[in-house]
Amino acid sequence: MSAGSTSSLLRTFLFRGTSAALLTLALASCSTTASKDNITTGSIPKSSRPMDTMNSTDLAQTTATFGKAYDANPKDRDAGVNYANALRMSGRNDQALAVMQQVAINNPNDRGVLAAYGKAQAAAGQLEQALSTIDRAQTPDRPDWRLVSAEGAILDQLGRSTDARGKYRDALVLAPNEPTVLSNLGMSYVLTGDLKNAESYLRSAIAQPGKDSRVRQNLALVVGLQGRFAEAEKIAREELTPQQANANVTYLRSMLAQRNSWQKLAASGDGKKAVQ
Repeated sequence: MSAGSTSSLLRTFLFRGTSAALLTLALASCSTTASKDNITTGSIPKSSRPMDTMNSTDLAQTTATFGKAYDANPKDRDAGVNYANALRMSGRNDQALAVMQQVAINNPNDRGVLAAYGKAQAAAGQLEQALSTIDRAQTPDRPDWRLVSAEGAILDQLGRSTDARGKYRDALVLAPNEPTVLSNLGMSYVLTGDLKNAESYLRSAIAQPGKDSRVRQNLALVVGLQGRFAEAEKIAREELTPQQANANVTYLRSMLAQRNSWQKLAASGDGKKAVQ
């Protein structure tokens, strides 16, 4: 496997919909009724649990429910954001972007909508546009750490690791010891082959209150990439239901099946060469 395809696999893991490292644009504190990726107001239907913990069947049902609410009132911003989030979690990124474009047209100055729109743009590969949208959502006098961290995640996907880490550190000034930011920072080091620094930040992340299973899965990957496979699987199974744990271990094993390529990446330039 080439260095480019290895980097692509890493970025796929880092920026896939459920990763703590993926643009954790939680919309709370952005003038919205959101809590992470689950917006619920009034008669708008709500999901029974966070979408990133659902299996494919439950996620499909939730997406259909949100889709009906959106069809009933396409101008309702919460219905639109909910539906777009569900579509994105289902891997339907282009459709999620199309929904958010309509929501943004109807709510051009809503910070929460702009944040969700930027997330949809990034998931659909419109990275430069996403940076611009997130910048519009941010307010310099009251900066939101989630948006700052999201900028970092996009910059990492663009291969601008130094700039990305600067953003993560800015976010940590605003939200000290925030586990999702520490996880983002750790995964940024994975992208440049520095697995020791990556593990250090990820262990710090899982030691914080409020961390979730996505942070733990990132740590499991990094431990596995260093050849400690039994330890990686143990980490991946902790604090999850058996069904969730088995799904995560299966995914982890599929990633670690490429371990020869990971090791070559980590060894390139003594672990200091940035992935292109």
